[in-house]
Amino acid sequence: MIILYLVCFGCYILYTRVPDFFDGETSPAMVHWMYDSRSQRTIPKALFRYNSKNYAIDARYVFRSLPEGKKLTVIFEKEAVSQAAVFAFWGYWLRWQEVLVSVILLLVLFQMAVIITKNPTPEALLEQMEYKEEKKRKYIG
Repeated sequence: MIILYLVCFGCYILYTRVPDFFDGETSPAMVHWMYDSRSQRTIPKALFRYNSKNYAIDARYVFRSLPEGKKLTVIFEKEAVSQAAVFAFWGYWLRWQEVLVSVILLLVLFQMAVIITKNPTPEALLEQMEYKEEKKRKYIG
């Protein structure tokens, strides 16, 4: 069950990233702490250049701290460069919301499997007790 879960979760991650991993472009970037008018705070922004134009994207993410001047990579799509993202394992590939929901889903499915198989019906028990494995021939001939 866990192997199937990991395969499904891996495929989900691979094909749902925005900006798209397969069509996206990458570019080197540098962290610079700048004042953000929305949050009224100084936040880390990833500064990068594409087609002779400078871009600054929000580089904050839960459980990730970025010091001033850190070099990193951003990923973006040519059609929407301003919607770039920091290309990192934590924040691009794995997001805390998806990990949390995924673990909860795995636990719920496991509990359902335990509940379903916990109390078999008397007919099922009788069928299991009467089951005799058929002898299979080792060689055909």
